Amino acid sequence: MGMSDAKRDVAAGRLPSHQVQENFADLHPPLDRHGATVEADRCYFCHDAPCVRACPTSIDIPMFIRQISTGNPHGAAETILKQNIMGGMCARVCPTETLCEEVCVREVAEGKPVKIGHLQRYATDALFADGKQVFVRAAESGKRVAVVGGGPAGLSCGHRLAVLGHSVTVYDARKKLGGLNEYGIAAYKTVEDFAQREVAFILSLGGIEVVTGRRLGADLSLAQLRADYDAVFLGAGLGAVNGLGLEGEDLDGVVDAVDYIAELRQAKDLSVLPVGREVVVIGGGMTAIDIAVQSKLLGAQDVTIVYRRGKAQMKASGFEQDLAQTKGVKIVHFAKPARLIGEGGAVRGIEFERTRLGAGDRLEGTGENFTLSADVVFKAIGQTFVPDGLDGGVRLEGGRIAVDGEGRTSVPGIWAGGDCVAGGQDLTVAAVEDGKNAAHSIDRALRGAGA
Repeated sequence: MGMSDAKRDVAAGRLPSHQVQENFADLHPPLDRHGATVEADRCYFCHDAPCVRACPTSIDIPMFIRQISTGNPHGAAETILKQNIMGGMCARVCPTETLCEEVCVREVAEGKPVKIGHLQRYATDALFADGKQVFVRAAESGKRVAVVGGGPAGLSCGHRLAVLGHSVTVYDARKKLGGLNEYGIAAYKTVEDFAQREVAFILSLGGIEVVTGRRLGADLSLAQLRADYDAVFLGAGLGAVNGLGLEGEDLDGVVDAVDYIAELRQAKDLSVLPVGREVVVIGGGMTAIDIAVQSKLLGAQDVTIVYRRGKAQMKASGFEQDLAQTKGVKIVHFAKPARLIGEGGAVRGIEFERTRLGAGDRLEGTGENFTLSADVVFKAIGQTFVPDGLDGGVRLEGGRIAVDGEGRTSVPGIWAGGDCVAGGQDLTVAAVEDGKNAAHSIDRALRGAGA
C-alpha cells in the first residue's frame, strides 16, 4: 500500500489507561535510605572536588553527600537548596552525566560515577516530605521588585530577593507557575505533580505575590512596571518555536512539540491524548527526545527522530539518545526536511534530503532524498525569544536580551536571566543560577547609595 493510499491514523486510547500509567512511571525510581547510604559511601569527599566546579550553581556536593552518609538528609537538602532552590527538580532533569557526574573521580577512574543526581533527589525529597521550610526572610527592606516570568529563572530570582527582605510580585502569562518545569519537561521525569509541589515550597517562604494570566506586551507594560517597582527582572523564557520554512506547515498534523508536551503535562488522563501511528520528530535536542519517547509511550507504532547533523552534534545528551532508542525510537542522522507531503489538508509524509559535513564542517545537501510517511510531524528545532513589550530600549543580542555578568540589561533598573538572555544554556540549572545572581545584583543596587 503506497503512502497516498493509506489513511492518516491519529487516535486516542491506543493503549489501555493502566498501560499508559505504567509507561509513564518514574524514569528513575528514588533511592531508599539503605541505597542512599551505600551510594554516599562511594564518594571520596574530594577536597578540591571537580563536581562542584562542574555544577552551574556550585552546590557543595561532597558536603551534602557526607551529610547523607551520616544520616542527615535534611541537612543535605539545606546545603543543596541554599545554592539551588530548584535542587529537587534539577535532581530529576539535570544532564548530570555531562556535568557533575562526568568529572566525578569515580567516573574518570572506573567509569561509574557516584550517583550525584539520585542522592540530591533523595535529600530534597526527604525535606519536602516533611514540609520543612529552611529559609528565614531578612527584615523588610521596603523595596518592591517585579519578576516577569515564573519559570526557573524568575522563581529563583524572586525567592532569593524575598530571602533578602524585598517584596516580590511574580507575573506569568500562564495559569500556573513553573515555566518549562511545569509545561515543557517529559511527564515520566516529574511524576506526582512535583513541579507544583516545588513551586509551593518556594512560595511558602512568604513575601512573594503571584499574578497569573498577564503577558508582557499584551496586558503587562514594562514602562508601568518600571514606574511601579524599584527593580524589574525579566525571566520570560522563549515564547515561539522555530519554523521549518517549508510550504505546508499549516497542514493538520504538523505540530509544535512544545505545545503538545504542554498539553500532555496538563492532561488528567494521558490515555485519552490523540497520538499518531507513524510519528516523525524533527530536531536533535531534549525536546525532540521528550516528544519522541512520550509518543512511543502513548502507543505510537513507529517513531523516528530526524536530525540534520550527526550523533555527536545532537544537543540531547548521550544518555537521552540511548533512552529514546531503548524505548523503540529510531534516530536518523544527517538529513534535513525538504518537503511536507499533504493530502486533504492533512500531513501524510515528509521528504528529507541527506546531508553531509563539507569544508569547515559546513552542512551541505547531497541531492539524495528519501520520504517517511507520517500521521504527525513534530517540530522540535528550537525556540526563539519573543521581544514583545520590550519598550524603553532594552538591547538585544542575537535575538535575545543582552546582559552583563550580573544580569543587568542595557536599561538601568532592569535585569534579565534564563533562556531569554543572550548566551543562555537552555538548562534549568543555568536559569536558576541566572536568577540567583541577578537577585544579589538587584539587592546590591537597591541598598546602594541613591537606591
